[in-house]
Amino acid sequence: MSYKIIGDSCTDLTQSMKRDKRVCIVPLTLSVGGDTVVDDESFDQAAFLKKMRECSECPKSACPSPEAYMEAFEGAEEVYVVTLSSHLSGSYNSAELAKMLYLEKHPNKKIEVIDSRSAAAGQTLIAMKLMEEKEAGASFEETAERVRRFRDRLKTKFVLETLDNLRKNGRLSNITAALCSVLNIKPVMCGVEGQIEKLDQARGMTKALLKMIRYIEEDITDAKNRIFAITHCNCRERAEFVRDEVLKRVPFRDVVIMDAAGVSSMYANDGGIVVAY
Repeated sequence: MSYKIIGDSCTDLTQSMKRDKRVCIVPLTLSVGGDTVVDDESFDQAAFLKKMRECSECPKSACPSPEAYMEAFEGAEEVYVVTLSSHLSGSYNSAELAKMLYLEKHPNKKIEVIDSRSAAAGQTLIAMKLMEEKEAGASFEETAERVRRFRDRLKTKFVLETLDNLRKNGRLSNITAALCSVLNIKPVMCGVEGQIEKLDQARGMTKALLKMIRYIEEDITDAKNRIFAITHCNCRERAEFVRDEVLKRVPFRDVVIMDAAGVSSMYANDGGIVVAY
């Protein structure tokens, strides 16, 4: 039975996934400084990061319309949708509405919408798990159940180079952001039930990344059967550093590194690292 995996554009894809015709991305729309940017293959990361630095307002995103999802549903008997955490975006609700409307006219279609409760690299791993289950011959129902179990044990962590967006959107006071900048303090963040929480902090990016890696060592289970995913925003060498340091400590089955697309670039900002496992 033919299948398609649809991700909203916070699903950062590996190069092989970008070439796979069974994988489709439905873009969010980003706005910064009065400009609107569609998060598709035309996204210019360097220009977008420059706009964010120069704009005093926090960048915003708009989720795909139900119509955009419904158009993507065409072309396969089974459809699986992976969205950004419903606590961070309306993408999940839009996809669910699209599913309801589409099934009214196509009641025999099989559509599963999965709230990743994550972002970026976390969505990548869910999409990869979907492909793994389908290639192993799992049924629609088996795939949905197994992927949800996988999602529930998925962990996401990230370290930010700059706190500018957190300051702009009011999650961090100007005074705190200024002190962190002067003292070179980098927060170590994590995702908990789809929401962002501060886990720790360190002075300097390298120390913060190593602290994040120590947390990974402490909470990882069954590493030999798991993939470690890294999304980086304009810092490939930093992502490779994280990969190498993690593999010194944890025997993951594989590691994948992705460039941040538009939504991930907005959240991680220049120099940010997001990991999932």
